[in-house]
Parts: sequence; C-alpha cells; structure tokens
Amino acid sequence: MKVGIIGAGSVGAATAFALIMKGVARKVVLIDSNQKKAEAEAEDIAHATPFAYANKIKAGTYEDLKGCEIVIVTAGANQKPGETRIDLLGRNVKIFESIIPQIAKAAPDTTLLITANPVDIMTEVALKLSGFSKEKVIGSGTVLDTARLRTLLGYHLGISPQSIHANVIGEHGDSEVIVWSAGDAGTVSLDKLAEEINKPFSAEVKSKIDDGVRNAAYKIIDGKGATFYGIAGALTRICAAITNNEYAILTVSSHQDDVEGVKNVCLSLPTVLGKRGVHKVIYPVLNAEEKAELYKSASTMKEYSDQALQMISK
Repeated sequence: MKVGIIGAGSVGAATAFALIMKGVARKVVLIDSNQKKAEAEAEDIAHATPFAYANKIKAGTYEDLKGCEIVIVTAGANQKPGETRIDLLGRNVKIFESIIPQIAKAAPDTTLLITANPVDIMTEVALKLSGFSKEKVIGSGTVLDTARLRTLLGYHLGISPQSIHANVIGEHGDSEVIVWSAGDAGTVSLDKLAEEINKPFSAEVKSKIDDGVRNAAYKIIDGKGATFYGIAGALTRICAAITNNEYAILTVSSHQDDVEGVKNVCLSLPTVLGKRGVHKVIYPVLNAEEKAELYKSASTMKEYSDQALQMISK
C-alpha cells in the first residue's frame, strides 16, 4: 500500500515511522510546506528500514500522491496549552482550503484520513472540499480515546486492554461519550466483572477514568507540547484495517445522516472499515443517559461544523 502524509510535524513523522516499522505501508510520501523538514524526516526514517521491512519513504509533492490508497492529513495549526480543539477551527479551515483540493486532484480515488483538530469538524470540511463520497472521508475520531479508555480499564481490572470491549463515541473532544453500559470482557459486563474481582467501579473510580480519557491530551500537551505517539498508533491501525480489507470495527469519525435526531454531522460511532473505506456504521445500544450525552455531542459538532462550512471561501 502507498500512503501519503500531509504534514511532517510530530504527528506526521511519528505516523510515517509507525507505518514503516509495522510494515503497514510499502511506500510513504511525506509532504510538508517546509520541504527541508520533510526531506530530513524521510531520510531519518529511511535509515530505520533495514531493521524492519524493505519499505520506502520519501519527501515529495502533491503530484507524488498519485496511486495512494490513503492520504493522511495531519497538517494544521497546533493546539496550544489551555486551548480547546474548537479554538483551532478558523485557522485550520483556511489551511484545508489550500490542501484538500490538491489531494483530490492528484489522488481522486484515495481514502482521506483526517487527524487535524478539531477532527470531526475538519472531516466535514474535507468532505465538502474534496467532493468525495462520505465513505471515502474518515476522521481518526475517537479511536485513540477508545484506546485510552481500554488502557485505563485494563489497569484497574488487571486485564489486557486488548481483551476489553468498551468504546468512546461522539466528538473527539470535550463532549465525547464513554459507553459504560455496553462495556464487557470475556462476555461479562465490566460492572459485573469488577464486582466479582472486588474492584468495583465506584463513582470516584469512574470519574478518575473519565478524566484520564477526556483530558489526556491536555495533560500531555501541558507536559511536552504535543501528543503524537498515541495518535500515530491509532492512524496506523486504521490504515491496516483499510489496506487489509479487515472489516474491523473502529470508532472512526465519518458523516452521519442522523444521530439522535441531529442531521448531517461528522462524529465517531463503531464503524466497519475495509478497502472501500466505511463499509457500515453500527449504531450502538445506549442507555437513556448515554443517548442524551450523544445528542449533546452531536448538537455541539453540528453547530461548529455549520460555522466551519460557512468559513469556506465561495
């Protein structure tokens, strides 16, 4: 598989490295407005290929995206300490206006994978600017949030995160929804399992886990300026699901016709991924509280998405 990455910053470079070292992509094209930076990152990663796979990476231009199965867009303004993802909106819409049409022209059959924040809104913007079908424009969504949730649940229960089935849906951000009611491990609900091993999910424990998931990015950004390893892992997993036609279920963000009565909005729901991009969206079973939270999340995303679409130059 050939993958293009727009943006050679921390996320783009870490993702390129992960794709190469995991053998998910045979060819990677790294594009950045700073050509010297892209060339340096590509060369550095190339020197690691003898320790992994005989894959190729190079710095390139938009013309080099021809034949890419996936193009990952990491380029965008950086989220600053204390700044929400929504604060980034205006700056990143303008950046996307210069990027997305060039991708669509060079690689009209590609799947767009958006990770620039606020990712759900930028996925909607990319859908509009590209003219692609909604199945071919995907946001990284809450794939990383879900991984964070499963990691913290695993720590609490003493179980591998890979054996835990629990999801975060809605916005990748402040209004995201943890679906506590449907979580399980070994076919046993997480609440029941926690009681059986004498590690119940008290209100305090749930609050701590919720904070660890919802505010992880803010804490990491405050400590080191940016998050990139986790999202690089998430993007690599999404790419693997697409290129291997896995029909894997991941909580990516995509355009939804209706979410709890909110029409035409991008957000994350369990989604079957394969060669065609989005094959199917699975609407989760939620309790009344979770439905209300998802409605609130969808409404928030709809409000800001509409504003973002109005920012696009006519």
